[in-house]
Amino acid sequence: MAAATANAAANPRGFGPRASLVLILPVMLLLAVFFVLPLTGLLDQSFRSPDLGIANYVRALGSDLYMKILLRTVWLSVIVTALTLVLGYPVALTMSRVSGRMQLAIAVCVLIPLWTSVLVRSYAWIVLLQRRGIVNEFLLQTGLIDQPLRLLYREGTVIVAMTHVLLPFMILSIYSVLRSIPKDLSMAASNLGAGGFSTFRHVIWPLSLPGVYSGVLMVFIIALGFYITPALLGGPETLMMSTLIGQQTTETLDWGLAGALSVVLLGLTLLLVGLFGRALRLEGKGI
Repeated sequence: MAAATANAAANPRGFGPRASLVLILPVMLLLAVFFVLPLTGLLDQSFRSPDLGIANYVRALGSDLYMKILLRTVWLSVIVTALTLVLGYPVALTMSRVSGRMQLAIAVCVLIPLWTSVLVRSYAWIVLLQRRGIVNEFLLQTGLIDQPLRLLYREGTVIVAMTHVLLPFMILSIYSVLRSIPKDLSMAASNLGAGGFSTFRHVIWPLSLPGVYSGVLMVFIIALGFYITPALLGGPETLMMSTLIGQQTTETLDWGLAGALSVVLLGLTLLLVGLFGRALRLEGKGI
């Protein structure tokens, strides 16, 4: 009794092992039903072939076309992640510095896209960039061009649209860390003679790195498996792995190859996440 009282006093908000298990059990069940079981079925489909179950992986890894699409997917994900970081960090920093109505207005602009379907936002880009869309009509009426430009189904269009969709995730990840940095640190740096850029470089930026890392990791992983926007706005030259897997399941009905491609993409994602986590641990140790 005394030991239990001492433990409760030492950790007044803690839960015992049984209580913790009860609390996480619903999440574990959801994860098992909606992730583990589908992943198991996917693995089973990928090994269904007459050649000891590896024919689908030989096709997936031995095709120059599929490897080119895989590398393109990684490259576009890197570009989108870099753009969201460059565009999102100033917005997150501004949100953490202002207050009142200005902060509310910025927060609304960031959150409203999250409340809108990705499909709707992708179709909005089609309305803007199609041959008789708003952008081409404006350029034609102003005399800047003589005929409509081909703006859709290009790599740049996919990058811009994906950046637009994923930008709020980067902003919110960085903002959650920036808002927790005491403002007294910046004031102290200014009192010691540091300028604005020096204060940002030596105080704000290092302390905001956890938010930057989480935002980069989240955006990059989502971009690797993005489907709707590349499928609607991209063409054959911008085909990504998610679109290719979708084509294999809905058009060619080659579930074995689709499963192998999915496993390859999943393995690559886990590998990159592991390398990213290792880099973070090494940096945290000062290596």
